[in-house]
Formats: sequence, structure tokens, C-alpha cells
Amino acid sequence: MTTTLITTAALAGMFDDPNVRVFDVRHDLMDHAAGRRAYEQGHIPGARYLDHETELAAPRTGKNGRHPLPTREQLAALFEAHGVGPETFVVAYDASGGMYAAHLWWMLRWLGHERVAVLDGGWQAWQGAGLPVSHDTAPNASLPATEAYAEQTESPSLLAPPLVETVDADAVLANISDPRFTVIDARAANRFRGEVEPMDPVAGHIPGALNRPNGENLQADGHFKRPEQLRAEFTALLGGREPATIVHQCGSGITACHNLLAMEIAGLNGARLYPGSWSEWCSDPSRPVARGEA
Repeated sequence: MTTTLITTAALAGMFDDPNVRVFDVRHDLMDHAAGRRAYEQGHIPGARYLDHETELAAPRTGKNGRHPLPTREQLAALFEAHGVGPETFVVAYDASGGMYAAHLWWMLRWLGHERVAVLDGGWQAWQGAGLPVSHDTAPNASLPATEAYAEQTESPSLLAPPLVETVDADAVLANISDPRFTVIDARAANRFRGEVEPMDPVAGHIPGALNRPNGENLQADGHFKRPEQLRAEFTALLGGREPATIVHQCGSGITACHNLLAMEIAGLNGARLYPGSWSEWCSDPSRPVARGEA
């Protein structure tokens, strides 16, 4: 069973498997209602919609980034409410080259759930293959609101030891003067250089970070590059660094997971995530900011 990517043909052959859950995580950072509208206009049959703003992020404080991670217990309860158990195979898809689907992939691995894959090519590939489209939103209709299960205190059975690791802002700050790992920023090059900043109040990047825009992981048709190509590109970027010494970040912890998935596809395992990313980092004016090239 794949734990990175799945093809449209393979997913289409799983419709009769009750142990498969498909999640639609289409989203637009500039129009937060766009993903749900798209889901209601048509989705993969049986897919359930999850919202990156209201369900896959914890409350924002102004200091914890734009998409702070919920607790592992809250996330596990959310997925259990959608019928995901330890043996469920989960497939995530979006219409943005896999950036939101990769975030869901990472989240489940953070819960210790290995049986999860991203639909390669996403919604566009599904439509392009002429596969069935549903307008039935019933799978989401009877679920409780996020607040109803956010108070759950007992660890759900979905929880297991994490398969991925995180670092926090304090660790990233300490790393600047005493380097133990290398930060890779998944944002576009002009945002990394500090030339533009459409999302956050401060432009620039974390001092010492390297830049790998997540779009470089894709072919022109929106599918991921072949494993050998990704391996060659990341190996060149890492410059001899071990994958376990890499920490990925982006604007708010979402597109960084695209780079994490790409490294996993390439067989370069063990990199970590800074979930708060730039939106958390720049919320504290005492933290240093770099501009220009790495």
C-alpha cells in the first residue's frame, strides 16, 4: 500500500472498499469559502470535505501563525468522527498541486497513521481522466462541529507514536547562533527574498534558510516529478546534509509539507517541520529577519 502518492486509476478501483476514506481539502488562502464551494459543485464520490481554516487549524492568537496545529488528540478525534481508524487507508486531494493534500498527509503521519496517500495530479487529474463526479454532500452533513470534539480529553484509538517530528520557534532561533539543522523555506523565491509579502506583515526569511519553492516538485501537468528527479534536485540543494538535519517551513506550515512529501517520494526520509513557519516567526519583532538571497 502506497504511503506517498496514489494514481487516479488506483483510487477509482477502491470505491467498493469500506476501509478507504477520501478527503477533499481544496482551499484558497485568499478566499476561505472557495474550497467548500468547489466541493459542493462536484467532488470525488464519497469524499468528505475538511476546511483548513476551521477544522485543520487551532485557534489563532496572533502569535502562533496563520494555521497553528491542533493538538494530536483534537486531530485524532476529528478523523475518527469521519470514520478513520488505525486500519483505514486515507486519500487526500486538492486542486493546488497537492499542497493542501500534502498537509493532511503530514498531519496523519504526525498522529502515527501511515496508511495515507496524496492523489497525484489532484482534482484536475480526476476530471481529466473522465472519472465519476458526485454532488452529494451527505457524508459531511451529520458530523459534529469542531468545538464539540475539541474538548475530548482521552486519546482516541487512532493515536500512535508520531511518524514525523516538529521543531518550535525557540529551536529555530537557537539554531541561528548554534546550527544543528538547516531550514528550507517552501515559499516563492520573491517572498523568500523579501521583495513581496502578500500574506504576512513582515517580508523576508529566517536567517540561514535555503529556498525550495514547493512548485518545483511538480511536472508541467501538475503531477509530482519522478522519484529519481526529486532525489537529484534535493540532493543538490542539501549539499551533503543528511535529510534528518533538515527542517521545512513556509508561510504557515502548509506548503512546507509539500517539500516533506517530495523528499519522502525521493527516499530522503527524516526531515522535520516547523509548523508555525514564517507567519509565527515574524509575529515577534525580536526575532531576526533576513532579506535577499540565501
